[in-house]
Amino acid sequence: MPLRKWIKSTNHAIEGILHAAKTERHMRYHLYAAVIVLLASFALGISWTEFIALVILSIVVISVEMVNTAIEAITDILYKEHDPKAKEIKDIAAGAVLITALGAAIVGYIILYEPTKSFFYRGLTIAKHSGSDIAVIALVLVLILVVITKSFFGRGKPLRGGMPSGHAAVSFSIWVAVTFITESFMPSALTFILAVFIAQSRVSIGAHKPLEVIAGGLLGTAVTFLLFKIFA
Repeated sequence: MPLRKWIKSTNHAIEGILHAAKTERHMRYHLYAAVIVLLASFALGISWTEFIALVILSIVVISVEMVNTAIEAITDILYKEHDPKAKEIKDIAAGAVLITALGAAIVGYIILYEPTKSFFYRGLTIAKHSGSDIAVIALVLVLILVVITKSFFGRGKPLRGGMPSGHAAVSFSIWVAVTFITESFMPSALTFILAVFIAQSRVSIGAHKPLEVIAGGLLGTAVTFLLFKIFA
C-alpha cells in the first residue's frame, strides 16, 4: 500500500477513535481506566506477563466499546423510527460491552490484589523500572492523553489540527526519554532540536496553531518527565 494511502487510512481509523471518545462517555471512561491501570500496574511492579494481560484486556474492552458505538450508529440509520428490534440490537451490543468490562475487572482484581496488598505492607514503596520501559509507557500514556484531550476540545482532525498537537506531544516525550536514558548533552540537544523542528513544521504547514503545538509539547514533556522522576 502506498504511503499516502496508508496515512489516509490511518487518519480515518484515528478519526473513528476520536469520534467514539467525543460522543460516547463510556469510551472516555474506558480510556481513563486504561491510564489508571497502566500507572497502577507500573507502580505495583507486577510481572511483564501480568502487565501484558492487563494491556490486552484494556485493548479488548476499548475495541468492543468502539464496535458497540458502530452498531448503534448503523442501527440508527436502518431504523429511522422507534422499533423493538432496534432496541434489541443495541441492548445486545451493550451487553457484550458489559460482559467484557466485568470480565476484565475480575481478571484485573485477581492480578492486582496481591501486589496491592504487598504495596501497603511494604510501606507504599513504588517499583522502579528501566529507562526503556518507562519511555514506552510514557509514549503510550501521552498518546492516550492526546486522544482524551482532543475529544474534550472536539476540534481538528486526528493527524491535523486540534488541541493539542499529537506530533509535538510525541516528539517532546521522546526528547525527555532520550535525555534521561542517555544522560548525555549532545543526544539530548539533537533530539530537542528535532522536536522543535517537528513542532514548528506543524505550524508552518497550517496543521496547528502555535498554542496547540505548545500545549502538545508541554503535555509530552510533563508526562514523560514525571514518569521518569517517579519510576526511574
